Amino acid sequence: MKKVVVTNRKAYRDYSVLDSIECGIELKGCEVKSIREGRINLDDSFARLDGSEIILYNAQVSPYEKTSYFNEDPVRPRKLLLHRSQIEKIAAQIMRKGITLVPLKVYFTQRGFAKIELALCKGKRQFDKREDIKRRETSIEMRRMMKSRRPR
Repeated sequence: MKKVVVTNRKAYRDYSVLDSIECGIELKGCEVKSIREGRINLDDSFARLDGSEIILYNAQVSPYEKTSYFNEDPVRPRKLLLHRSQIEKIAAQIMRKGITLVPLKVYFTQRGFAKIELALCKGKRQFDKREDIKRRETSIEMRRMMKSRRPR
């Protein structure tokens, strides 16, 4: 059982998800407490291969209010924890043009570890987004019609 803290809804709108991977994240103590309170923002965040490790950029973890002077930079780059084989597999897929690493969710496992669901994504174009909106609206309309036709 996992407790989802935050979901990156913007990623689902702007990208089509090809594959997802669970990975750990390197955090300081006060950052863990802040994430437990749900004070993390994944909008505009991305991950990049940096040498032989994957780094998460632009993920904002707001400072924990009850700490005094050990607060870290809220948008500092954070190392993601993956096995070497997973990093090599991701690196091979990133080399293709247009593939991006985007965080989808942050959650805590049953053992209390903070994890990130990282996805290999391909950016959507404007007409793809419009198609998704049309598809969603037609499915909502169909459900509405079926509900109204159902006998009581």
